[in-house]
Amino acid sequence: MPDSRIDNTKQAALNYHEFPKPGKLEVRATKPMANGRDLALAYSPGVAEACLEIKADPTTASRYTARGNLVAVVTNGTAVLGLGNIGGLASKPVMEGKAVLFKKFANIDCFDIELNEPDPYKMADIVCAMEPTFGAINLEDIKAPDCFIVEKICRERMNIPVFHDDQHGTAIVVGAAATNALRVTGKKFEDIKIVSTGGGAAGIACLNMLLKLGVKRESVWLVDIAGLVYEGRTEEMTPQKECYAQKTELRTLAEAIEGADLFLGLSGPGVLKPEMVAKMAKRPIVFALANPTPEIMPDDVRKVAPDAIIATGRSDYPNQVNNVLCFPFIFRGALDVGATEINDDMQIACVDGIAALARATTSAEAAAAYKGEQMTFGADYLIPKPFDPRLMGVVASAVAKAAMETDIATRPVEDLKAYKTKLDGSVFRSALIMRPVFEAAATAMRKIVFTEGEDERVLRAANAMLEETTDKPILIGRPDVIERRCKRAGLSIRPGRDFDLVNPERDPRYRDYWNTYHEVMQRKGVTPDLAKAILRTNTTAIGAVMVHREEADSMICGTFGQYLWHLNYVQQLLGNTNLHPVGALSLMVLEDGPLFIADTHIHSEPTAKQIAENIIATARHVRRFGLAPKVALCSNSQFGNLDSTSGNLMREALKILDAQKLDFSYEGEMHTDAALDETLRNRIFPNSRLSGAANALIFANTDAASATRNILKMKGGGLEVGPILMGMGNRAHIVTPSITARGLLNMSAIAGTPVAHYG
Repeated sequence: MPDSRIDNTKQAALNYHEFPKPGKLEVRATKPMANGRDLALAYSPGVAEACLEIKADPTTASRYTARGNLVAVVTNGTAVLGLGNIGGLASKPVMEGKAVLFKKFANIDCFDIELNEPDPYKMADIVCAMEPTFGAINLEDIKAPDCFIVEKICRERMNIPVFHDDQHGTAIVVGAAATNALRVTGKKFEDIKIVSTGGGAAGIACLNMLLKLGVKRESVWLVDIAGLVYEGRTEEMTPQKECYAQKTELRTLAEAIEGADLFLGLSGPGVLKPEMVAKMAKRPIVFALANPTPEIMPDDVRKVAPDAIIATGRSDYPNQVNNVLCFPFIFRGALDVGATEINDDMQIACVDGIAALARATTSAEAAAAYKGEQMTFGADYLIPKPFDPRLMGVVASAVAKAAMETDIATRPVEDLKAYKTKLDGSVFRSALIMRPVFEAAATAMRKIVFTEGEDERVLRAANAMLEETTDKPILIGRPDVIERRCKRAGLSIRPGRDFDLVNPERDPRYRDYWNTYHEVMQRKGVTPDLAKAILRTNTTAIGAVMVHREEADSMICGTFGQYLWHLNYVQQLLGNTNLHPVGALSLMVLEDGPLFIADTHIHSEPTAKQIAENIIATARHVRRFGLAPKVALCSNSQFGNLDSTSGNLMREALKILDAQKLDFSYEGEMHTDAALDETLRNRIFPNSRLSGAANALIFANTDAASATRNILKMKGGGLEVGPILMGMGNRAHIVTPSITARGLLNMSAIAGTPVAHYG
């Protein structure tokens, strides 16, 4: 790497750690501290009540304190990855980084603790003394064999999980990668020969894990800095290495590697030579995991074994063995059931969960995070990517289940399925709010046509529909393009087999479709030739024709193009005296709960009647999500204090609503802050008929509604579900170009709900 690039990277890393405030962590309060009452509850005298409850029953500490979700990352900095023995203070950035990963991937709070204590026995005493503070301990970057001593003592003396991630985290991910590598090669654990270099904490743990997965002890050959580990050797030996000593005359890696199926490297750069790889078994598996420079570079392996399966510890090559695939989720499952340790069954459950996830279809979120990378199960995709959001639900629930089955869970969960749903909901932020919609959609099988079927987001949504719903996708697009993009995205679905397809270039229904369109539009200036041209090139029109002809129950369009352009064709074919666009409703999933925004697209300057209609439709849709509607009519006027256009419109709409004796809560006109803050609203207007915060905001024009939606999405961290096209009997929905594959899946569930469920 050129010096300038090295300098730039170094400065970028230093800036990242220094600005806008030093470090990567901060502590935040989770309870209010705004007045004397809060202070009295948080500290004296109220805190005494929680203390007494815990004294009477120590298990209640997880109810009244943060301990049940708090992990300590503990090190003495004697074996920091790639840096060696740099001491506790210099290791702090690494430990802060580990704490950030716990929070990011599993929402586990974490304190990093760096100790100036090289003596493993004294260090163990210190860690054990911290048991009242934490729900679990993650030991990190402690040199071997000290790490074995510290972990053994802590496990024996502590009644909470103690997990040395350098050992067991690496072992779990290696186990998952090896499981799938053997599946690809058609080999079995009990039949393979393994040669490993290293003999440190991670290396020994990986070999122990491979034995648990079925590898025979006599098939493992361990090589370290002094050569092959053999019976009778005394140099550089430890009890852990002694377990793998072979009775043999062989002494070197070059000799031992003959016929090996799997090379496992956790040693140093350049240890494995190409000529050694050439001596391995057919289709060798090479896990060269030394960081930052592996035992052998992948390109050098390919030169002598083009069909080799390769993994490294680096992110710039396929199959990165990364502990982050494991440790956040194994701790999540252990903490949630109050496990007293992390045992073998939990670790193997973690292995199985990670391996199975790689064999499943790649998630859209992971594909977006690693755009351009091939993520189809095979030689170059043995384990999932760290940003695959499904890891939380799959791995943590498997770990929790194993803990309960082995009777070490002090707080077992009653319903594992519900627990996994909750975990998924913490990652897929729309999951919990969408649950009633998916449940309603499951009561019937509806055919949903996606008009932009060639878009990868649509393909992923269609794949997810088949996995998660009873609905049937129909895609409009060119068959060869769709098949090619399915393969590129690693999706197993194919046209004709898994979903129906309409080919706009050549479809046997083309004549029927343009005739239908012409019949509807012939008195609106559409000639037969124009109808033919539109039905050959306009996929939105094709989808609308299909719904009109009842060949599909609903359509979803809008992944590109302008909203009102799509709406034009939806209205042409599907609008009638009973069905007309009322408004576009966006559900914003925010950190403190859901908030509905309308109308974001349909009526740029609505009448009071249209606003009232929009409010009634919004309330109906809010109920679809299992919520009681609380609708606020928003304006720059506040309960009659301004004679403005929006104020007058909202006051008129309020009269229309009042005349109908509706069964949901609404109030206006008011500012948005008054809508969301009951205290402020009551101070301004004590007789408000709205209680609590509004969950639906209705605006007097699309500019205000759309601006609010976009600000919440871009600056407020809001996740959008929608827009939902109201008033069209669920026959059509028009999304926006920024929608994700998960968003399209959510819309398919909304489109898949029979109208009878609307309430």
